[in-house]
Amino acid sequence: MRHFKIMAVAVLITSLLYGCTDRSEAQGPPPAPEVSVATPLVDQVVDWDEFTGRFEAPQSVDVRARVGGYIQAVHFRDGQFVRKGQLLFTLDARPALAALASARAQAAQAEAQVALARSELARAESLLEIQAVSQAEVDQKRAVVQTAEAGVASARAAVRGRELDVEFTRITAPISGRVSDRRVDAGNLVGGGSSAADVLTTIVASSPIHFVFEASEAVMLRYQRDARDGTSAPIRIRLQDETGFRWSGTVDFSDNVVDPASGTIRLRAVVQNGDGFLKPGLFGQARVAGAAPYQALLVPDAAVATDQARRVVYVVDAENVVVARPVELGPLSDGLRVIRSGIEATDRVIVNGQLRARPGQPVTPKTVEIARTPTDTQAQVTRAPPAAIATPAGALPQRR
Repeated sequence: MRHFKIMAVAVLITSLLYGCTDRSEAQGPPPAPEVSVATPLVDQVVDWDEFTGRFEAPQSVDVRARVGGYIQAVHFRDGQFVRKGQLLFTLDARPALAALASARAQAAQAEAQVALARSELARAESLLEIQAVSQAEVDQKRAVVQTAEAGVASARAAVRGRELDVEFTRITAPISGRVSDRRVDAGNLVGGGSSAADVLTTIVASSPIHFVFEASEAVMLRYQRDARDGTSAPIRIRLQDETGFRWSGTVDFSDNVVDPASGTIRLRAVVQNGDGFLKPGLFGQARVAGAAPYQALLVPDAAVATDQARRVVYVVDAENVVVARPVELGPLSDGLRVIRSGIEATDRVIVNGQLRARPGQPVTPKTVEIARTPTDTQAQVTRAPPAAIATPAGALPQRR
């Protein structure tokens, strides 16, 4: 009986093993993994070098009085736009008017002395003809006339100086621009006539405005060689709270020396600012066109994988087998990566599901399209600057 039970158990185990083998053979190998594939997007792009900089006023003036005195009135509102020659402050002009009256009186006195000296000279010359006076006396009278004429010239110069003092009691805007707040109120005594005089307010011109940044020596050399036709390099700028590069201008200046310590050079761009929205000191990210537009192949940046020291993309061939293609990468363009070499426009690139793909293994491709979502319609491609991403400095030469 015991032997019979052992035989029954053995038969049951054998049946179960054969049943499992039959089901496994019926199911076959697992299906090929599904991946999303797309042909590279062919589009025209422009390489842009990216920099960091700040806006600067093309003109900035500390308004000071040219003569000292008491401030009588303030003629502007803090922060308003003023035009060149517009009245800003008036000083008490009475001391200057009194000095002008005194100078005019001295000038009149000098003119009277000239008239007397000329009359005496004429009388002496007539007496000389009849030998009533000597030649020496006539020469003396002529010297007196010349001295009196010099006194008149000096008195008239003093009058012009006092007239300027009266004019300088009206302090006007030396440039057009945005005025700051007043630093001194009416009734205060201020000094004038020197660089140490009291600053009454400041004015900055901001239309157009300058954007100043620094670039590496390599970038500067490339721009200079591209500037042979005399055209200015276009620039696009965005502020720190903006997503697009909405401000446009041209690079108009490069400094005359390269900083030997950092290997960078100061560059400057001119940006139109008709409404005065841009203020000096604002921080900005800038893109400068680094090359002429060209046709490029673009794939999602996530489609690029790393294989040791190589960058590769996975391509599905005609038999739906995965092939790894080494590629040369270009810059990013709205989230898409420029592929300079390694693939063709007709290749089916795996854009989703790379973790399920293995080179040499079959896959089930699902065709999708690569869509572009530009963040900036003007600046399509950004290149990492070869050397310095910097802060304010000057601009660059012109180029194609």
